[in-house]
Amino acid sequence: MSSVKSSNVGYPRIGEKREWKKALEQFWAGKIEKDIFLQEIEALRLGHLKKQRDAGIELIPVGDFSLYDHVLDTAAMFGLVPKRFEYNGGPVSLETYFDIARGTKGAVASTMTKWFNTNYHYIVPELDECTPALVENRPLQFYKEAKQKLNIKGKPVILGPVTFVKLSKGYKKSEFKKVVEQFVPLYATILAELEAEGVEWVQIDEPILATTLSKEDLALYKEVYEALKKAAPNVKVILQTYFDSVDYYKEVVALPVHGIGLDFVHDRGENLTALNKYGFPTDKVLAAGVIDGRNIWRENLDEQLLTISEIEEAVSKDRLILQPSSSLLHVPVTVKSEKTIEPILKNALSFADEKLKEITLLTKAVQQGKEAIEKEISVSKQAIQALNGSSFRNHQDVQKELKQLHSYKAERQAPFDVRQRVQQEAFQLPLLPTTTIGSFPQTKEVRKERLKWRKGELSDEAYEAYINAEIKKWIEIQENIGLDVLVHGEFERTDMVEYFGEKLGGFQFTKFGWVQSYGSRCVKPPLIYGDVSYEQAMTIKETVYAQSLTNKPVKGMLTGPITILNWSFVRDDISRYDVANQIALALRKEVEALESQGISMIQVDEPALREGLPLKRENWESYLNAAVYAFKLATVSVQNETQIHTHMCYSEFEEIIDAIKALDADVISIETSKSHGELIYAFEKHTYNQGIGLGVYDIHSPRVPKLEELTRNIDRALKVLDPALFWINPDCGLKTRGISETVEAVKVMVESAKQTRQNLLQNV
Repeated sequence: MSSVKSSNVGYPRIGEKREWKKALEQFWAGKIEKDIFLQEIEALRLGHLKKQRDAGIELIPVGDFSLYDHVLDTAAMFGLVPKRFEYNGGPVSLETYFDIARGTKGAVASTMTKWFNTNYHYIVPELDECTPALVENRPLQFYKEAKQKLNIKGKPVILGPVTFVKLSKGYKKSEFKKVVEQFVPLYATILAELEAEGVEWVQIDEPILATTLSKEDLALYKEVYEALKKAAPNVKVILQTYFDSVDYYKEVVALPVHGIGLDFVHDRGENLTALNKYGFPTDKVLAAGVIDGRNIWRENLDEQLLTISEIEEAVSKDRLILQPSSSLLHVPVTVKSEKTIEPILKNALSFADEKLKEITLLTKAVQQGKEAIEKEISVSKQAIQALNGSSFRNHQDVQKELKQLHSYKAERQAPFDVRQRVQQEAFQLPLLPTTTIGSFPQTKEVRKERLKWRKGELSDEAYEAYINAEIKKWIEIQENIGLDVLVHGEFERTDMVEYFGEKLGGFQFTKFGWVQSYGSRCVKPPLIYGDVSYEQAMTIKETVYAQSLTNKPVKGMLTGPITILNWSFVRDDISRYDVANQIALALRKEVEALESQGISMIQVDEPALREGLPLKRENWESYLNAAVYAFKLATVSVQNETQIHTHMCYSEFEEIIDAIKALDADVISIETSKSHGELIYAFEKHTYNQGIGLGVYDIHSPRVPKLEELTRNIDRALKVLDPALFWINPDCGLKTRGISETVEAVKVMVESAKQTRQNLLQNV
């Protein structure tokens, strides 16, 4: 390598206007034939490669593109198809590939879970029923395609064997090393075939290296990569890490590979500190992630050049590669499509295409000297200074409140046992009260009326009347079913974060700022670009109207500060904790407004609390403390009579139970139907002495649960939880379900509660 090179780690799949999503969904719906679908996808894939070449990227990733998920791609490459899909060997067909991800009438889909601490989801490989075999060399196919059709000698991207097995299920912890070793010969074949084709560079992603690892894990890495080096000694393998620093820096940079990829953005300075302290091997290249691959803000090129100059003290230019900190999968495609964003904000944004340009500019500066991009440095600096100096980021009332945080109490007036007595006296709820999580089915008609209103084709008055009619209908349905605590149904809301972001100051929504969440589902995270301020009542009108229709309590429904934070692109000029507290202070005002209007049950949902955990356990405590503080800041100012609920999506609940207790919610509901047994086990080990509802049926399935299933789930829970504190609810909101299945399922749930209640009272 003669001088510094530019590289990319990965590129978004979805296209500027979600062309990828549209092609997938048309194919699934049978609206286009397979050959047309594959042609459209190929054109999109090649277009992405051209874009990167035209931007000046020298090491262009190939094979990072996927029809659904790159982890599923890796599993399919090794023929890892669960038996229920009746796979008979050979390359996995397109139909079987999608069946694994989406399920069929006769075979449930494989599990989906979060990709590290991002908002992307991957399909979890199942290893227990399969013996891995290399059924097709996908990286080789993509390399050949790029070379033959575009004359691009790409850099194949492969998910590494250690990370792949760590992310899989179906083996015992004690078998981990043995399972990894099964894959080593297969990876060796992939690399040997790439070498035979003349491939120069290969990127092997091992993000597990950025988590907390053991010495045994490191020894396994050494063993694995020694074997791979022997198989293809002439391939320049870059061992790529991202999302955090590596703990065992000296050992990682000594691994037998040609280069190491390190994240210099999300490492909290730790990778740079280690580089300065221990140096870098003179026989390796460093792929330095210096542009943020996960956020959407323009870089101050001057500051990034300072970081690069520090890196250059340990690594010469001829051994340096500049790239984003991670794949650009996690950001939208391009800012240029946004026509309505205020210029002062738009100028400070950088999506995937703009980040590629930033990489090539930094590469040019290192190659030719800083003066070669002096104009661009000045423009980037001015854009950032303009936003930082704007009124958006200097809201005097918000700044004043933040400075006075010490004066806000962060505890309820009385402990839970006192509040419980007061609340029970006020509400007179039966044993095992029943409720739902918040949303009811949003039909095509509901979405159509909302769209007409947004387009100005429906007046505010007509839209409000329509929403009120839906609320009234569902209050009556809930009363007829016999639920004890009701909800208004959230028919006015598109998304649990977007709805609040549109009403709070400091948020901006894009038109084309889509990112892939899972499969063809794309989300458009809001941009928190300024100080978050309370501008108007957000939920009062609908909740108060619903409460006027019934004598039963109706819950006010809010999204919590940490979920809003974790599901948004967050400004980077202040700490995330300061942003969380700004959101919490705004929500606090809404909580107090609901209470003042007679709403005495208020649910503040935090489904994303756990997924924001740092990758390293030693950093968990500070995150959880901040999350608990923000939740309390939003909720503790109410009277003892007001009951605070929260809802969480279950995932390793046991790991964060102390933080959940510290939230001091009067009632917590947890999504648990798929992992009921694990959660019961957790409660056998850890007591929980406040109100709690474990989701008794899975809302993600259209089937109506049987009565005996639900009574069995309730009985199991009551073996470890106090019946006087137990609530009965579905495991999540019902927004995506059909009306008839929802009504029937909730009826069964209420009947199961009645039967269990009767049995308990008879046995007293």
